[in-house]
Amino acid sequence: MSKLSTKLKSGKFAVTCELNPPKGTDLEKLFKKADMLKDRVVAINITDSAGSNMTMAPIAVSHFLNHRGIEPILQITGRDRNRIAIQADLIAASALGITNILTMSGDPPQHGDHPEAKPVFDLNSTQVLDAMKSMQGGKDLGENVLEGNPEFFRGAVVNPGAKDLESEFAKMEEKVSSGAQFFQTQAIFEPDALEEFMVTAKKFDVPILAGIIVLKSTKMANYLNSYLPGISIPDNIIKSLDLNDREAIKKESVSITSNIIKEIQGMCDGVHVMAIGWENTIPDILDQSNIRN
Repeated sequence: MSKLSTKLKSGKFAVTCELNPPKGTDLEKLFKKADMLKDRVVAINITDSAGSNMTMAPIAVSHFLNHRGIEPILQITGRDRNRIAIQADLIAASALGITNILTMSGDPPQHGDHPEAKPVFDLNSTQVLDAMKSMQGGKDLGENVLEGNPEFFRGAVVNPGAKDLESEFAKMEEKVSSGAQFFQTQAIFEPDALEEFMVTAKKFDVPILAGIIVLKSTKMANYLNSYLPGISIPDNIIKSLDLNDREAIKKESVSITSNIIKEIQGMCDGVHVMAIGWENTIPDILDQSNIRN
């Protein structure tokens, strides 16, 4: 049993965050951030070439974090690998003691730093969940018997801000049927929207961690509003970040994030904080939210 699964099954409020592997072999910066967060979060997502920008494979980083006593959540996308490679990676992860897995489809390669790359998308996120469920039962997707069954705590993503919530709930139901045991959401900036979403989402009886993005500037906020589906950042939040001093912006961002967390704590099972380079703000955010791991 992973610490994440134990905490969520106990009903205690869980906090996760995420780190991007380096574009190269130097892991010192990532280790420094992970060590700082070790006692503040229950687990750390390790992204899979986020934004289709090539980075070190997350399975290696997850393995190293395990050895440092930091529980990883391995992200697996369907973008870059076919079902053979995905299942091979999943078995390898389990053999290395990496059991928390978050499935997602992945961003198209044309948006990343290798736009000429050919996308694979052999399996979507729901089918990766099917693969994990099948392998835990002793067979791969080809119905071939495994020599030893892997163990997973299976996660998926959901978007409370989707324009077509009926379709989003249908996808969520499909993911639960395929074995999803927890969800992390797209970033939330409007607590009322999350509250409305949770009315239906709670019926699936699967823990939900609400996503929170730490905003760095008005430019970033406007970009997210324009280009990230499901994101809706209110004008008053954007205006409050219109400051000249970087430290003042960081202080205001910490206040914004902690206030959102305080408002939504009673609605969900935890939060997933995406600080995107400002990981040093997470302890202050949690302190101001009165959250202790």
